[in-house]
Amino acid sequence: MNSSWRSPSGDFAFGFQQIRAGEFLLAIWFDNIPEKTIIWSPPIDGEKLVEEGSKIQLSEDGQFRLTDARGEKLWDAQLTGSGNVLYAAMFDTGNFVLVSQDSNLWESFNQPTDTIVPTQIMKRDSKLVARYAEKNYSRGRFRFLMQGDGNLVFYVTSFLWDTVDLINRAYWASNTVNQGYQFVFNQSGYIYLADNNGSILYSFTSKETSSTNYYQRAILEYDGVLRHYVYPKTTNGITRNPMNWSMQGSEPSNICDIKETQGSGACGYNSYCSFGDDQRPRCECPPGYSFFDPDDKMRGCKQDFISQDCNGNQDADNFEFRDKLNMDWPGTDYGYFKDVTEDWCRQSCLTDCFCSLAVFKDGECTMKKFPLSNGRMDPNLGGKTLIKIRKENSTYKSPDKGSREGSIDGRSREGSTFGSNKEDRSTLILTLTMLLSGSSFLDLVLLIATLWLVSRLCYWKRRMLQPSRANQGTSLRSFTYKELEEATNKFKEELGKGACSTVYRGVIDIGNKNMVAIKKLDKIMTESELEFQAEISAISKTNHKNLVQLLGFCNEGQHRLLVYEYMSNGSLASYLFGNLRPNWYQRAQIAFGTARGLVYLHEECSNQIIHCDIKPQNILLDDSLTARISDFGLAKLLKTGQTRTVTAIRGTKGYVAPEWFKNKPVTIKVDVYSFGILLLELICCRKSFEQDSEDENQMILADWAYDCYEEGRLYLLVQEDEEAIQDINRVERFVMIAIWCIQDDPSLRPTMKRVSQMLEGAVEVPRPPTISPVNV
Repeated sequence: MNSSWRSPSGDFAFGFQQIRAGEFLLAIWFDNIPEKTIIWSPPIDGEKLVEEGSKIQLSEDGQFRLTDARGEKLWDAQLTGSGNVLYAAMFDTGNFVLVSQDSNLWESFNQPTDTIVPTQIMKRDSKLVARYAEKNYSRGRFRFLMQGDGNLVFYVTSFLWDTVDLINRAYWASNTVNQGYQFVFNQSGYIYLADNNGSILYSFTSKETSSTNYYQRAILEYDGVLRHYVYPKTTNGITRNPMNWSMQGSEPSNICDIKETQGSGACGYNSYCSFGDDQRPRCECPPGYSFFDPDDKMRGCKQDFISQDCNGNQDADNFEFRDKLNMDWPGTDYGYFKDVTEDWCRQSCLTDCFCSLAVFKDGECTMKKFPLSNGRMDPNLGGKTLIKIRKENSTYKSPDKGSREGSIDGRSREGSTFGSNKEDRSTLILTLTMLLSGSSFLDLVLLIATLWLVSRLCYWKRRMLQPSRANQGTSLRSFTYKELEEATNKFKEELGKGACSTVYRGVIDIGNKNMVAIKKLDKIMTESELEFQAEISAISKTNHKNLVQLLGFCNEGQHRLLVYEYMSNGSLASYLFGNLRPNWYQRAQIAFGTARGLVYLHEECSNQIIHCDIKPQNILLDDSLTARISDFGLAKLLKTGQTRTVTAIRGTKGYVAPEWFKNKPVTIKVDVYSFGILLLELICCRKSFEQDSEDENQMILADWAYDCYEEGRLYLLVQEDEEAIQDINRVERFVMIAIWCIQDDPSLRPTMKRVSQMLEGAVEVPRPPTISPVNV
């Protein structure tokens, strides 16, 4: 695979270039320089590298085809024109062509990837696609388009789970609609946009550079900048200095200045971009934040602390500020105040739970909210940025070994190596001191070994006598039917009723719980027995703050009952569709909590669980209105390594994913669909289907929400909610997420982990595709 097809002068070569051990890239590159810089590779989706044994050949059906070692097709050159391929040629310009008797059937110059070279022209409807990273040749975030309308633009794209990308708004444009005709890199090294008469509309280079003395290329790099590079050629075997690629010009001049209305900016959410002396952007995290992926700093940053509690101002005392100069996140403003002091600005942000940071400049205070977007640091900005973070003694940290499972009475295993308490350790220190002063080293070693062995035996003895934390978390109390009958005053106070069960309020002394909810299965049928077993099996193994905790059960004769912790605020349905509706902030928190609970069920508990019946009636609210997922009667468990299952239709009409009705295997994506419908209901405070709606276009919520989104009239969804209207950007983000969730094709729906990240602003939300009309 190391063979290549060189141009007559040897300046360029076509073939397989080795990138990593056993991995190659079909490419065209500069072959007369040590760097072997690549200028073209085929537009293969995802990672472009191929394994050893892959080959490129002219197939029997006349196609120029790349296949892997097993003969599977990876890429075809899309031939145009008539006739069969007579020959191929690698020209000294860097253009590789396939030629018939009448015309060129295909040429690499017409299918550029991220680079163009002298004599190459980009006509209308052509583009450059940046790579993901310097050494990662899969598609990146940025596009450079010569549009069909004559406008030359730079775009940021939103990734759709490595399969599709969707264009966001342009961050640079030539503003030459109906004028621009082609983008030219001429033989003299001059790069410009021309009209159909050849007149220059916009110049990308300030001076011409002779291609006789320099190799040249213009590349859209992974950071979104189009840069023009030159490399000195040799003359009579004498190398010109310096012998490397040097930059001649770039566009845009400062990528940190881009502002995405719907996106994160150059460096991802919650990060900021600064422009270095090397003319390249640097992505950094503000204090209290860290990179999602340290190896991919353009993905943005995440909070390293728990956000401020909005239920009262008590939590404000746990926060403080870190000051930074010349920093801003435009586009996330929600409060602006004039003629105030810096102290006033600090205190106002400190007591406002929505405020992530404030910028104070010249007596003006601007409040910013999470997620932070379009962040940049520039000496020309001025002002002081006050970044609010949780104080060190209250910052959330991952548990260390001393608090993980396996610790005894809060001590780490390491802490019990030589003794179980302070007295043991003090005795040991005294013993060691005496030994060191009057015993041989061998005696000391033997004694230490003996003490260590005794301490480990004591440790494991205590561990055997004490139930493990895992067992404590999943052990359930077994009740008699008489106990539960007495606890509910003979099932007197009904809390709710479902198809196969009724829930009653009860009072039981069970740990620190008194008030409980007791679910009684009404129908003693096979289905109810299966439901009972499923719920016991599923919930007894779960432990998460966004799930309702199962405390006990009764399995006595024909009686099947489940004992849950009591949720004082009832179901989301009664709260959301009743007279006392939650405010916009509360609805957002309920969406976050429900999403986190589903992430736990899908990805974090021991057995993956598909809930199968996510709806407002099954989301309960505790004292602080925290969302708690309940009713695992329909839950479906997946075994380790299993990703889908076949089962009869489950769930509730209006929330059931389309694949249920197509007799196809179901996956965790059925819960994603149901969550999408639930999210729309949370946004609009209305049911997903309202038959009595005065406007038939608003009867089906999903269809109406999509229409409002497409028409740019999202305010109609929350027109009586002033708080939501003031936060219309978040409303739009939520609607876009919901549209992704309710796609007919399960593969297009994001995972709940991705949904949770998008909801909380940790990752961008790409523009969603069209949704099919919803049948209710």
